[in-house]
Amino acid sequence: MHILVFNEERFGSMDFSLLLQFFINGCMLGMMYALVAVGFTLFFGVLDVIVFSHGDSVMVGAFAGLTSYLFCMYISPGMPVWLVTFFVFLAGMAFVAGFGMLVSRFIIMPLRSAPALNTLLATMMLGTVMREAVRLFFPDGSNPKPFPRLLPDWSWKFGDVLLRFDNLALFVAGVLLIVGVAFLINHSRLGMAIRAVAQDAEAAQIMGVNFPLIVLLTFAIGSAVAAFAGLMNGLYYNEINFNLGLLLGAIGFSSAVIGGLGNIYGAILGGFVFAFLQVIGTVATPFSSAYKDVFAFGVVIVLMAIFPTGILSERQSQRV
Repeated sequence: MHILVFNEERFGSMDFSLLLQFFINGCMLGMMYALVAVGFTLFFGVLDVIVFSHGDSVMVGAFAGLTSYLFCMYISPGMPVWLVTFFVFLAGMAFVAGFGMLVSRFIIMPLRSAPALNTLLATMMLGTVMREAVRLFFPDGSNPKPFPRLLPDWSWKFGDVLLRFDNLALFVAGVLLIVGVAFLINHSRLGMAIRAVAQDAEAAQIMGVNFPLIVLLTFAIGSAVAAFAGLMNGLYYNEINFNLGLLLGAIGFSSAVIGGLGNIYGAILGGFVFAFLQVIGTVATPFSSAYKDVFAFGVVIVLMAIFPTGILSERQSQRV
């Protein structure tokens, strides 16, 4: 997946404007990674499971959004762009949220009492099924698909720094979504129930919490956030492919772990840490952007050795 482009001719004369441009790019990447990591940490917080198919939920969200866009163009080519955009996000997030609820009901919950390895293997195989289903059954699914430009292409230039309206709008929307999820978890009856289940599922059930329903809703929330990340990825790069969830899933999981698995704020921090490690790898290494992922994952390994339970591990007992 193409993420950053580094102009080696300017490396010797790196100026503040170019660094600021990399910072803007890093913020966009960090928001995407944080959104994916939030889902991982929600699932782990409630059921202590790692859902390795979560990255592929990002991909499914992107393809669901593309399908809804094509549907809109088929039934009403003259539909206002803002309404199309709203429908694309609503349909993509709703579809993946529903799919996440099915996964939790028919795969995760039946394996709750099984060894953790069984859940890991089941979700890993589910991710493969999801990728292959898109590749085989989506028209020409083996090849990258162009994603429509739904947001205005306005841009502002401050010296050598280019700030695009669509990037700013996506970043702000991502911030609002994360703030909304954090508010839901920390300041609502549903969030109280989720936190109670995360702390002690048996005690929560004794106190009257509907455990199966809370699990279903948690997976719906996490999956919807993943779908938003997939749609954000499509609008940012204007291209999607059936295996985009592989790398995003690995990065999202790494972000959740390094930030503190089970801690929403740790997941957000981890996403931005990983993104800026990629930026540093792009700018500072002599190999340009070709090895940015190698550099980022290598540093994450070192950070995991330094912080075995994550950077924000002090809140781990309150997971979610």
